[in-house]
Amino acid sequence: MPHRVAVLALDGLLPFELGIPHRIFGRSLDPVPGNKGGKLYEVVTCSIRPPGPVRTDSDYAILVEHGPEALATADTVVIPASYELGPVFEEGRLTEELAAALALIRPGTRMVSICTGSYVLAAAGYLDGRPATTHWSSADHFQRTFPQVRVDPDVLFIDDGDVLTSAGVAAGIDLCLHLVRRDHGSAVANEIARRTVVPPHRDGGQAQYIHRPVPEPQFATTTAARAWALGRLDRPILLRDMARQESMSVRTFTRRFREEVGISPGQWLTQQRVERARHLLESSDLSIDQVARDAGFGTPTSLRQHLQAALGVPPTVYRRTFRRASADTP
Repeated sequence: MPHRVAVLALDGLLPFELGIPHRIFGRSLDPVPGNKGGKLYEVVTCSIRPPGPVRTDSDYAILVEHGPEALATADTVVIPASYELGPVFEEGRLTEELAAALALIRPGTRMVSICTGSYVLAAAGYLDGRPATTHWSSADHFQRTFPQVRVDPDVLFIDDGDVLTSAGVAAGIDLCLHLVRRDHGSAVANEIARRTVVPPHRDGGQAQYIHRPVPEPQFATTTAARAWALGRLDRPILLRDMARQESMSVRTFTRRFREEVGISPGQWLTQQRVERARHLLESSDLSIDQVARDAGFGTPTSLRQHLQAALGVPPTVYRRTFRRASADTP
């Protein structure tokens, strides 16, 4: 059976964030290298009450057809943001109704929050002693309300294994794509991103709030340099060479790059090379030596170190995991 995702709709929810899991997880896919396609997830929306209307933060309600019993059958539970969390937001405690609904969740179920849905996870104790994030504007309040949580206010999302939290709004898309990538590999995640018309990958550690995310019209951007680098990841790429593509000094280019992307050029290059390596490991039979060269890491040792740092597994284990997952996909 497909992996079952239950999305918990709470009063005061944001319709955009409620729709993210359905858009990312809910579509059938054509076969791609490394995966047979079809329906990879079953997505249901549920309430903490019997089926019926749930208020949104807009001028309409939504009709939810599943009650809290759907939580008991979920493999993953997603909790989007709500503007009516009441004592959860104000005092850090669950209401009796919400606590009873969450008690139905089976041990080992993967828990995911989007934006201030993290308040529900924290109030339920899922984040005690663990790293987590939330919308940057709520981070200080979140930390004061839940001092036992290790809050990182700067990142797009945090994957702590069976509990994952994301920053606000569009960061929920990044987190859901990350889950697809974790479950089914980068080829499947990239295809879903392409259909959704969003970037295929923004690393969880990328800054969620950039003071000047869009350069002023009279300023040049670093887009051409990034495109140039992506076309030659298998070769050495120096910072001065990237700056030359934009006719900028290294200092100006580095500052402009960070303003636009949120991380340094070196960090970005490493991310792109890790993504290239993942794709090659999933979709080709190239040797580890060749994958290391084609991804720009040069040696198997360097590839192993970077993949271990990014994903927690060496290349051979990563390839074996996704080959097995592909064979098992219905």
